[in-house]
Amino acid sequence: MANCGVIASVGSTGDSYDNALAESVNGLYKSEVIEYLKKPWQGVNDVELATLEWVDWFNKERLHSAIGYVSPFEFEKQYYESLNPLDVAV
Repeated sequence: MANCGVIASVGSTGDSYDNALAESVNGLYKSEVIEYLKKPWQGVNDVELATLEWVDWFNKERLHSAIGYVSPFEFEKQYYESLNPLDVAV
């Protein structure tokens, strides 16, 4: 990578800090979809559909304490509205 002028977007090598967010989301996914539903998965398509539904719910409806108990969708909407309050959709 270095000989191509590319810089890695992660921190130091050999620690788990860069993976913390991914591991957290993977843990939530496993517990909230795979283990909680305990469906008799018929194949990859079943898991894929459940995953798509979970991601949609996670981003649009699930309240996240780290961002003031709103969904990521709502948090992003509020952020962009705060940039230019005159462009608020009616």
